[in-house]
Amino acid sequence: MANSDSTRFLSGVIEGFYGQPWNPSERIELFDRMATWGLNTYLYAPKDDMKHRAIWREAYSADELAHLEVLIQGCQTRGIHFIYALSPGLDIRYSDASELERLQARFEQMLAAGCDDFALLFDDIPDRMNAADRDAFGSFASAQCHIANALFRWTRERSPRARFLFCPTPYCGRMAERRLGGENYLETIGRELLSEIDVFWTGPEIISRDITVPHVQELQRLLRRKPLLWDNLHANDYDGRRFYCGPYAGRPPELRDAVSGILINPNCEFSLNFVPFRTFAEFIRCDGTWNARAAYLSAMEEWLPHFETIGQPVTLADLVLLGDCYYLPYEEGREAEAFFERARHLLATDPKQWSDDAAAFRLQSSRLRELCVRMTELKNRPLFYALSRRIWELREELDLLERYVTTKGDGKLPDAPCRSDFHLPATYRGGMVPRLQRLLLQHPDGTFTLEKAVEPRMDTDGHR
Repeated sequence: MANSDSTRFLSGVIEGFYGQPWNPSERIELFDRMATWGLNTYLYAPKDDMKHRAIWREAYSADELAHLEVLIQGCQTRGIHFIYALSPGLDIRYSDASELERLQARFEQMLAAGCDDFALLFDDIPDRMNAADRDAFGSFASAQCHIANALFRWTRERSPRARFLFCPTPYCGRMAERRLGGENYLETIGRELLSEIDVFWTGPEIISRDITVPHVQELQRLLRRKPLLWDNLHANDYDGRRFYCGPYAGRPPELRDAVSGILINPNCEFSLNFVPFRTFAEFIRCDGTWNARAAYLSAMEEWLPHFETIGQPVTLADLVLLGDCYYLPYEEGREAEAFFERARHLLATDPKQWSDDAAAFRLQSSRLRELCVRMTELKNRPLFYALSRRIWELREELDLLERYVTTKGDGKLPDAPCRSDFHLPATYRGGMVPRLQRLLLQHPDGTFTLEKAVEPRMDTDGHR
């Protein structure tokens, strides 16, 4: 890999999720970890920094800028690239020269604060152009290239070694296949965007299970450069009920030679990212094959001291079992998957044939359920707060399954309906979102059908 700062392989973390941004102490802790583990880049792009995206034309106040200066200096003293990202795509007028001046003013403010590297993001924006922009450029891609090229040249005049990144409107394979951003968008980017500008890509999907070398090589042909991976494998801003503490997986080590860098955009909750960060750092510097499970178990052992309690200690085996329940978007960890299969097999079998299987299930379920309760005793309260609502939901489901198995397995009334005084309609799995989710059934191929006939609700007088 080249040594020049402008071509250096980027490896690190994007704070680029939707949700509450990390606080200053969390960011400094991140920089310390990155420096220790050999990661070299932090991209500042929290969607809910209003001046990053929603009101991007407004300059930072003196207090806001002072905070950013601390982050920039924190990165620089640790040998980490600080890259500031601006996301103007929601309402930018590409053909209005004053808009470029506003972008320059924003970058000028960051240059004065000590920032040298920048990113311009056009992701998650309306897929339409106003008439003036269409007349001036003809396409989204050409309009965005015009702005990015002009801003890049302006930046390089002031910071000659600046790294400059660009996020396209279609930033994954599925979006490109559906022609988001217009016909031949990526080909136009490859042809018109200056070759020194890196282009972000998330893989076949926004959250990609696998990213292969052939996939990236085909993209190289379109972009006429190596892409820069914006990896959402551990992102959870699209589903607040889940988090992902599994390993960096589904990417072969050979992928590193086919891209200009890999940056991971992780869980919104900083304290839940120890294993994603640790295993990703190991992946970046590993030789030969990559054993994601082994890296996960090693990182879990390092994470274990964070789980000190005021009562019964959490063991490594406990932590692995819990982590396996919140592994990766497309898979559970081995122990969680085995537990799920045991539960599914048990419930699909006649209770008369359960024998010792029911007792074994209850034993394992009780262990996991009590582990969820034990998390309330964590001394690390920010970690507990990040876990609490999610693991309490797991505890409730385990409690219901145990009650069901006990009711059906006692042999007294095997055909009687199972009821629980702790899981009542509306208060359990209640609310508008769960009700809407029950209207359609999603199949493994991604299609949806009606789950069942939905009867009209009656009012208290019995009217439809």
